[in-house]
Amino acid sequence: MAEVIGVRFKEVGKIYYFDPAGHTIKKGQKVIVETVRGIECGECAAANTQVPEESLVKPLKSIIRIATPEDEKVLISNKEKEKKAFQICLEKIEYFKLDMSLVEVEYTFDGSKILFFYTAPERVDFRELVKSLAAVFKVRIELRQIGVRDEAKMLGGLGVCGRPFCCKEFLNDFQPVSIKMAKEQGLSLNPVKISGTCGRLMCCLKYEQDSYEYLLRSTPKTGAIVDTPDGRGEVVDVNLLTGMLKVRLDRYPDAAPGSYNKKTVKLIKDSQIRVNRDEIEALKGIEE
Repeated sequence: MAEVIGVRFKEVGKIYYFDPAGHTIKKGQKVIVETVRGIECGECAAANTQVPEESLVKPLKSIIRIATPEDEKVLISNKEKEKKAFQICLEKIEYFKLDMSLVEVEYTFDGSKILFFYTAPERVDFRELVKSLAAVFKVRIELRQIGVRDEAKMLGGLGVCGRPFCCKEFLNDFQPVSIKMAKEQGLSLNPVKISGTCGRLMCCLKYEQDSYEYLLRSTPKTGAIVDTPDGRGEVVDVNLLTGMLKVRLDRYPDAAPGSYNKKTVKLIKDSQIRVNRDEIEALKGIEE
């Protein structure tokens, strides 16, 4: 076992392990550490704890120190610099007529590097932009293209539910979300209804997917052939949460479908839930 602390560098970001170097760090305390980006200041998200050696990525780096009041002043100063750098970069993008949208600017704690995050519909030749920015700031410049989901996570906002974006509030990492999930959950495959503000499938489709998969294993699907107390028929509609089925009986094909609880029918031949080509084409671009 090894003693570690978990450090987070963004408000809702991934947690990285560091050796506390003999310090007892409380959750919420800021620490200065060395990362691949340089010297950074992060917040302790998990206090001193023991974890198995095999779960760590070696070599495990030690913290440099617990943040001091002077370090806090550097953070505040960097925030002010980021605002100015953002405005300067916007002006440079306009000057070079580049098809890109600047999202966020970050200074490393030691000021040795500035990272500019942007979105763009296509690849951008920003070599002249980098040279121009380097001439202004006299430090290493790095431009990073991000996706629309990352942009939403950085900027934040309100979702269609009226609550702050999940990615901004508590999601550390994005989970894969598919059109098939929406179909299995019986949702309308209307892009407006199943996509978030970022234009991609809503992350919350993932939350209840395990429950829907469990229910699907024990519930006849639309198109299944079943025996009911009133005879054999085809399932034309399913409510997974209540377990109620609507079945069109073979002997009364023109009558309204009857309602049956799944416990009262016997499955003869099940169907499968598939996303057809037309649906894929209609929803092209919102699955990532």
